[in-house]
Amino acid sequence: MWPNKSFEHIMLKGDDDGLRFGVYNKTMLISVVSLFIEGEEAQFRKFATLQEEQGKGYGSQLLNYIIKEAKSRGAKRIWCNARKNKVDFHNKFWFTESGSEFEKNGKEYAIVEKYL
Repeated sequence: MWPNKSFEHIMLKGDDDGLRFGVYNKTMLISVVSLFIEGEEAQFRKFATLQEEQGKGYGSQLLNYIIKEAKSRGAKRIWCNARKNKVDFHNKFWFTESGSEFEKNGKEYAIVEKYL
């Protein structure tokens, strides 16, 4: 997602509290996501798939998995800050836009959510 940025650039407050999930093709990590659960709320962040591996279903498998994981851990709502150009992808999993949008680092985002 940010291949030309430093590791520090992608760090967010609370990153150490998240659960990490990934999809590997043999030994290569091709899709990742971090899940943060607080009470009945779950947020996922840093959801990315290598560009050359997009469209092959890896991200879909990972998103389906973390939705189930969040629900099994008691979450009633799962949400993320989705890049505006990826909202249609999230809509396939019954996420809806909350109406909140913002811009960060030159990219436009919409908050998408799903009630479990």
